[in-house]
Parts: sequence; structure tokens; C-alpha cells
Amino acid sequence: MNEKLYGKRILILLLLVSEIIFSQTVEEKVESLLSQMTLTEKIGQMNQYNGFWDFTGPQPISGDSKKKYNQLRKGLVGSMLNVRGTENVKEAQRIAVEESRLGIPLLFGFDVIHGYKTQSPIPLAESASWDIKAIERSARLAALEASAAGLNWTFAPMVDISRDSRWGRVMEGAGEDPFLGSMIASARVRGFQGNDLSKPNTILACAKHFAGYGYVEAGRDYNTTEISLNTLHNVVLPPFKAAADSGVGTFMNSFNDLNGIPSTADKFLQRDILKELWKFKGFVVSDWGSIREMIDHGFASNRSEAGKLAVLGGSDMDMESSIYIEKLEELVNSGKISIDYVDDAARRILRAKYLLGLFDDPYRYIDSDREEKIIGSKEILEGALDIAKKSIVLLKNENNLLPLKKKGQKIALIGPLAADKNSPLGNWSIAADKDSAISVLEALSLGIMGRHKGNDLIYKQGVRLINKVPDGFHEEVSINENDRTGIEEAVIAAKEAEIVIMVLGEYGYQSGEGRSRARLNFPGLQQELLERVREVNKNIILVVMSGRPLILNWADENIPAIVQAWHLGTQSGYAISEVLYGDYNPSGKLTMSFPRSVGQMPLYYSRKSTGRPGADGEDQGSVFWSHYQDEKNTPLYPFGYGLSYTKFDYSQIKLSSSKMSSDETIYAEITVTNSGRVKGREVVQMYIHDRYASATRPIRELKGFQIIELDPDESKTVIFEIDKSLLEFFSANNRWEAEPGDFDIYIGTNSDTDIKAGFVLND
Repeated sequence: MNEKLYGKRILILLLLVSEIIFSQTVEEKVESLLSQMTLTEKIGQMNQYNGFWDFTGPQPISGDSKKKYNQLRKGLVGSMLNVRGTENVKEAQRIAVEESRLGIPLLFGFDVIHGYKTQSPIPLAESASWDIKAIERSARLAALEASAAGLNWTFAPMVDISRDSRWGRVMEGAGEDPFLGSMIASARVRGFQGNDLSKPNTILACAKHFAGYGYVEAGRDYNTTEISLNTLHNVVLPPFKAAADSGVGTFMNSFNDLNGIPSTADKFLQRDILKELWKFKGFVVSDWGSIREMIDHGFASNRSEAGKLAVLGGSDMDMESSIYIEKLEELVNSGKISIDYVDDAARRILRAKYLLGLFDDPYRYIDSDREEKIIGSKEILEGALDIAKKSIVLLKNENNLLPLKKKGQKIALIGPLAADKNSPLGNWSIAADKDSAISVLEALSLGIMGRHKGNDLIYKQGVRLINKVPDGFHEEVSINENDRTGIEEAVIAAKEAEIVIMVLGEYGYQSGEGRSRARLNFPGLQQELLERVREVNKNIILVVMSGRPLILNWADENIPAIVQAWHLGTQSGYAISEVLYGDYNPSGKLTMSFPRSVGQMPLYYSRKSTGRPGADGEDQGSVFWSHYQDEKNTPLYPFGYGLSYTKFDYSQIKLSSSKMSSDETIYAEITVTNSGRVKGREVVQMYIHDRYASATRPIRELKGFQIIELDPDESKTVIFEIDKSLLEFFSANNRWEAEPGDFDIYIGTNSDTDIKAGFVLND
């Protein structure tokens, strides 16, 4: 045997053995500690509190703060959330480790959704990049900042698939598609957790919300859900399975019920699927107060019953209900709950703490020098800018109005979001400093003072979007519906300008948790402002900031250039400026279909055909096909859509074979040519349609994509590999399988591509 090969095999064997020993060591330590714990202390590990007092200040003397403080000293708290900053974390950890009987360290959780202090784009925006490596890096940088602030656990990624833009929490997810959503879920888990959780620059990830939260009826947050087993397995669960397969440390259940069972108590989801079928070894945390809320659901009659149902259902940690710590011991002692359930939950939580290295060094995440060095560093800011540019989607560009010329233009910048330094941060930016985003006005002004000195810029707000700045995350946003002050000034400025840039959309807190909307138009008086400006100047570039798809019908018909800029985070203005001036050629592609009307909701590309899909009826003028009387079925902009400053031409598809067996692989290739005048990135997308199956299948499903970069006149052949795994689905036989039959394959620039080929899967 080759000596080098032998050496490699020995090394691999040693690594495998060491891994087994380490694993056994962790399990042995967990069991040893568990055997020393009282029932009360075990239940304490299942208890999570919000830290709303100053840990570095005097001891609380009354109320909930005093109760929580005393329980912390007694070892009856397993985790704290919203305690951040190395000084606060250190003091809370000191109390747990040095003043409790067993000195079990705490987990410190926080909603690091799209960054800690430095905000990257909201996750929906990041998904529009389709750049899996960039998305992973974004999560990695967020983990660097969060861990430097003493945190070791994030309540992210949200991997809910959602097809209803009314739901405010679409801003936290990856859009409407389970294939792309699964890839992004895995990427974000890898980014947060790295390849070694014991390193102090990694944090536990949390896949949420398990499950079905994205399907709340009417897009109304916290609402009920009704999902078939087919939809559950084929659409909802795949991103969660991908997260579990990627080693995610924790899951969070959801606020909604699913087929009549609140997710917090859903044994089918949490025990049968997650812990048994998927062999998940981490723990499940409830969402905020969701155990208590089962009383409001009408599922539990009192707090004791709510605690019982949650434990039996598989919820391991109680976030801020205080029910476990109050009721669980009595439930065990009375025989209503087996202690085995408590042991299992405590075991899972302790295991996570061992894997994080907290028993070796409970203060490993506490380093004030590192906090000072890392947070807001050049590396973090550069990463935020990179993903922000990649997240921007060019929706329209008539007559090549974009990119802007570098000189010789008089530009009017108009809109209530143009100078806004807070909205671009988006929701779930709790740790960010207020007004810390770079605004569009700020970035364009700096450019004109520097690289673009030949242009003139004048700014007018036009109208206010909100009546007052919300005091915080929990306050409803009050929209200005009456004050038209400033419209006339904006109209005058537009009339005198060559080019008008209008920055309109949603205030940052108009999307996110509790932020459902029944109307998806521009809030307030923005549409009126847009129409008034167009009356005097048609050369308008519309920059849309939002946390969800908005209805842009009028703009699409009347405005020559539209840029979907989302809420792009701290570096927002710089990213938008680079795209507007062509310093970065936009390459983003939509991951949610943009509706023409709210009445189309839910709207998604991978719809079923139905028995009356419409082709014949539409041609013949018949009403007996699936349609609306007053609106098209199609989206305004489809899934996968996004333009560039250049043009990409696609050849026809070439298949290596028109037939394949279940143990074979075929290849689909297509040639893409940059026929424009500038370099550009293109997301080449492959969709597959199973024509006939035991359960009806979508008209097409994303099954692959590749990002390529081409110089002008350059061509590249893109090859996709197709095997049985891409053809599998949860069938009418209640199992995952690839059924023999005919398949269509589509490859192109978005989900509406008509470039098509076919093949047959044999038995």
C-alpha cells in the first residue's frame, strides 16, 4: 500500500475515534451532571427569562425582576434573552456560575436576524442575491459581532416558506420556494455555527418557526393555519430538514396552530418528526410566551395544563411564560408527567452548553477588547456592503435610463425615505444604533462631492411618511395620510431637473412580526407624490425600499426605471448609489412573486395546474376556467425575475439522454451569452415539471441554479446534473419517492422561461 495513502487512512481513523471519544465524553459529562441535579434544578434549565434589568447595577428589590434575580442565584434559569454587551453578560453569568449550587452556565440568546449592531440586508433581500456563499458569510459576520458582545445563541434563521406578502414576517425568510429556502437555511446555519461550536466566535443557530407559520390565514400574523400533509412535507418542512441535516443546535416552535393543534404542543411535529424521524439531538425552545398562549388558543384550560401539553408535545424550553418553573414540578410529582420528559429536555439543553464549551470556560464569550475590536469593524462593514449590492433587484429600465451618467446631469432626489437613516436598517435591528444607516441622500451627496463632481443634486422630501418616529420595536407605526406639505416644492425641483430619483416604500417597522398589511400599495401619500412628480418629469428612477413585495402596477406602467432596494441595512445608501451609477451591475433575482393585486394572495410560481387551467377557455372567451374576472392570474414580476445593465441570451437545452433509470444521472446543458456592452452576473435557473404522478404536482419547481459572470460577447456553457433525488417528492403513498414517468425541464433567466426539453424516468 502507498505509504502516503496508508498515513491518510490512519489519520482519518484517529479522527473518527477521537470524535467518538469526544462525543462519549460529552454524553458522559451530561449524564453525570444530570444525576447530581434535583428535579427543580432540571426544570430550571428549561426556564428562559427576558433580562430587562441592569445586571451591573444594584440588585432588583421588587417585582418580576427580583423574582428572576433570585431564581438565577438558585440555578433555576437555563437561559437569558436580550442580555447583551460583555459587562451585562459577564455579571449575569457570574451569578449563575458562582452563586448557584451547581454553577451551571447560562445560554444568552438574542434575535440576531440580519446582523447584530451592523445590519446586513433583511433576509428576504439577501435571498434575492441567490449567492449562497455570500449569505453564509453574512451570517458568519453576524456571529462574529454577536459573539463579541457576549452572546452565544441567535433566534435565526427563520426558514418559514411564505407565499403571502401580506404577512409581515416574509422579511425574515428566504421567500416562496422550498428548494432555494433549504439551501439558504443550511448556509445560514453554517454561517452562525461555523465548523466548531466550541470556538468563541460561533453561536448556536435556531431554525424557526416549526412549523407552518408562513401559512397563516389571510397573511395575518399569529393566525391559524390549515395545511395538507402533501403541502407540509413538500413545501413547509424541507428547509427545516435541511437545517437539521446541517447540524442546527436548536429549533423554535411557532405561534400558530396547525390543523387544530398549537405548534407548541404538537407531538407529531416535535417528537414524531423532529426528534424521532430526523434524529434531532438539540432542543426546542418555545416562542415568546407561546406556552401560556395555548390558553388563549382554547387548547389548554389553565397554566398547569398548558405546561403539561407543551412538555408532552416536545417543547424543551419555556421562553418567558414562567409556566415550567411554576407548574412542572407539581405535574411530575403528581404523576401527570413522567420525569423522563424533564430529563430528556434538560439533557438536550446541557448538551448544547457543553458543545459551546461553556463548562470549560463560562466566560469564553466575554472579552471587552474583542468587543471593541470586532463590532463595526472594517471587515464587518465591507461584508454588509457586498451582500447589500448583490441583493438589489432591477425591475425595469426603459431606454437604458440607468445607470446614471457620471457628469452633466441635474438630479432631483425626492421622497420620504431618501434621507432616512433608520428605515434602511429594517425590522429586527434591535442592537443597531438609531439612525446609523447610510441614507441614499448621504451616499449620493458624497459621490457628487467625490467621484461624480460633474452632476448637480437637489433634495426634497416631498411628504412625510410617518407622523412620529416609533419609540421602539413594539409600537405601531402611524402613517401620514393628510399632511401634503412639501409636495409642491418637490414638483418644482423635479420640473427643473433632468433626472428624478424617487425613494419610496415602507418605513422600516412596517414589516416584521405583528406587521401584517391588508393593502400592499405605497403607504400614506407617496403614490400621490409620485404621480404629481411624473406630471412634470417622466425621467424618473423609482427606488423602492420595503420588507415585502409591494403592488407596483402603476409604476410599472408609467415609470421607466424601477429598482427594488428592500431594507439593505447599515450600508444601504452606498449599495444603492453604486447600482444607480453603474459601479455595480445589479444581479439580484426575486424570491417572491410580486402581485398585481392583494386579491391574488397567496401567489407563487409553483402552482398546480387544476382541472381547468385555462388555455382553451381563455382563447375561446369562456368563463369556465380558473381565473379572476378583474385581474390576471400572473404576477407583475415572477419568481426569479431580475434585470441587468447588460443582456443575456440563452441557447436551447441539450440533454445527455432523453431517458434515465433511477440509478442513473443525466446532464442538461445550456449556453449563455452576454450580448450587451458591460460585464454582468446572471443566475441561471433550472426548473422541472413532473407531468403525471400519484399526487398532483406543481407546473414547475426550482431544482438547480448557478451564478455565472460574463464579459461582453463572452459565452459560457452551464451544466446541470439531474438524478433521482431531484425528482423525489412526498407522494400519495406517504413517502418520499421518484415515480417513473415523463418530465419537463426548463432553464432560463426566471421561472417564466419557455426554454424547454423533456426526458423519461424509467422503472
